[in-house]
Amino acid sequence: MFGTKVPSTVAFAVGVLLFFMPFVDIKCNGTSLQTISGFQLATGFQMKNSSSDNPFLNDVKTDKVDETITKTTTKADKKDPNLYAMIAMGLGILGLLLSFTNAKAAIGGAMVTGVASAGALIGMMLDVKKKVKLDMPDTGGKSSSGTDSLGLDKLGDNLRITVDFTPWFYIAVVAFLAAAFFCYRRMSASKT
Repeated sequence: MFGTKVPSTVAFAVGVLLFFMPFVDIKCNGTSLQTISGFQLATGFQMKNSSSDNPFLNDVKTDKVDETITKTTTKADKKDPNLYAMIAMGLGILGLLLSFTNAKAAIGGAMVTGVASAGALIGMMLDVKKKVKLDMPDTGGKSSSGTDSLGLDKLGDNLRITVDFTPWFYIAVVAFLAAAFFCYRRMSASKT
């Protein structure tokens, strides 16, 4: 079974098709704001306007919070493609194409692209987490007069934006590693 191209081809196809599933879930204080697929990460995507699309945030009527939300959504309205996601998707497609062939060099190339695709996905995860940490708005904690007797100046400090990676992302990483393993087994089976 491992001497055929079926297992590696199927694993690469699953890995590539998983790019159309949600990879990232953006949350504010535990409430999901937007999910982003791997394909959107690789090609760029439009951020939803958080203050108008999320009923949780519509209830908040303070100027400080609205100003913070407006700053983050207008500053990051259109997100550029993630380089790691583009590389992972491109290598996954290349690995899929190489897994169809019977040439030994192509099978070795497919094995390398499977490992590199998984590595690029892990690099994407680290890159996205780093960017979210760097892009967190600085709310300051003080109003323009210096003190706020109602404590509304600290309301913006309670907004916590997090990025969670969905199980689809982890399954894609495992699929690419499995594809590389199946290519290795296919090379080993062809030697005997």
